[in-house]
Amino acid sequence: CVVNCSSLQSLVSLFFFLQVVVLESSSRFGGWLWTTRRSDGAVFEHGPRGIRPAGAVGRNTLNMVDDLGLGGEILPVTYSHVASKSRYLYVNKQLHRMPSGISGLLRTVPPFSRPLLLSVATEILVKKGKEDDETIHSFISRRLGKELADIVVDSLCRGVFAGDCRKLSVRSCFPLFYNAEQRRGSLTLGMLLGSGPSPVVPPGPLAQRSIKESWAQWSLRRGLESLPESITEYLLQSGKVQIHRDAAVTHISPSASGWKIHLEDGVVSADHIISALPAKALSAALPSSCQPLVQQLQDISSVTVAVVNLEYEGSILPVMGFGHLLPSSEDHGVLGVVYDSVSFPQHNRPDGQSTRLTVMMGGAWFQDVFGDPDAVTEEHLLARATEAVQCHLGVTTAPSWSWVALHRDCIPQYYQGHFRRSMCNFIKEKNLSLSLIGSSYGGVSVNDVIFSGRTAVEELLGAGV
Repeated sequence: CVVNCSSLQSLVSLFFFLQVVVLESSSRFGGWLWTTRRSDGAVFEHGPRGIRPAGAVGRNTLNMVDDLGLGGEILPVTYSHVASKSRYLYVNKQLHRMPSGISGLLRTVPPFSRPLLLSVATEILVKKGKEDDETIHSFISRRLGKELADIVVDSLCRGVFAGDCRKLSVRSCFPLFYNAEQRRGSLTLGMLLGSGPSPVVPPGPLAQRSIKESWAQWSLRRGLESLPESITEYLLQSGKVQIHRDAAVTHISPSASGWKIHLEDGVVSADHIISALPAKALSAALPSSCQPLVQQLQDISSVTVAVVNLEYEGSILPVMGFGHLLPSSEDHGVLGVVYDSVSFPQHNRPDGQSTRLTVMMGGAWFQDVFGDPDAVTEEHLLARATEAVQCHLGVTTAPSWSWVALHRDCIPQYYQGHFRRSMCNFIKEKNLSLSLIGSSYGGVSVNDVIFSGRTAVEELLGAGV
């Protein structure tokens, strides 16, 4: 069995049953989980920086962290922490704290024109939609009003998907919302009464602790790249898994026993492939006999995001919180700024006070604002990021340290109608020994991607492996 990964998934138990070969195209494991650890002790995340513990997929990840012996490395952020209670929007060239608690919902708080509780209260009376899918913006406008869709949901989709809520599918991006309306006729009732069954994942010790202590998110002491590093070490120590770095797949062809996977310097035979490749990369590697699967994979778009890490001397933030997002009406180029030092001060360098920020830019608007990703310079992206920090937060000093990372095609976009893609049906009909996992299909979060790996193994070998 070959696992073709851009990041190691939760396939740890698979090697007890089969010979497993892991192929990684780059020189490191972890994909977008990418951490810089400076010699002075500072830690910077160039990809995801916090993982949510909630739900079945959140418990699944924490159970794996437990299995890897990383429980002692956890940095939890509780719901009572200022980073959980204070999140901001930058609208009309001002920072606005998102309302929280009953008092915040009862009052009219800028940038909104009326109390948010009115939108929530009247939502129960809105009739259920008749379409089998719609854009997130259309769905929220219909149920909660255009203002919330234009400001809050537009910003949220830029922060989570780096995407345009006027194109993204509510059914695929926020299935909880879609199912709430379908089953209860209302978002509010769906949140209160439940919107349908979810996977059963019993909580292990760490997941139980997260519930008891009310964690909102968590990281690891040496950064989130510790997770794939620990998985890699676990697999190597088992002695039962072949792991190959710098092993880019050029193409895949069918064989009598399953597949031949062609690399730049050789061929690997496999009876089954579990592919975590991005959809377009897999489509380019599959044989023409796999149409229409190839076309369906090609049709899944993704966006490019620039991530700029900045370190400033001293305490320079005018407000404390998780960070702030911008709706597309405010600035197409800048998606948001994360106040890393607030959520995870343990990642600051230990000697002397400093402030770490991350500016996220581009996404669905990258080409329009910055042009061709292959032509844009790091200097231009850095200048744009520091300008945003100056304008939004009033920071007049220059950063003492910076890092610019350009993540090409890093977040798949589930456009309206994404759920209709019949890739899995084609695989079943043709009896292909192929499993699709990763962020291109059923969720873009770290938790979703890990759980898709677990699900593929259970489907292949049976639950309980």
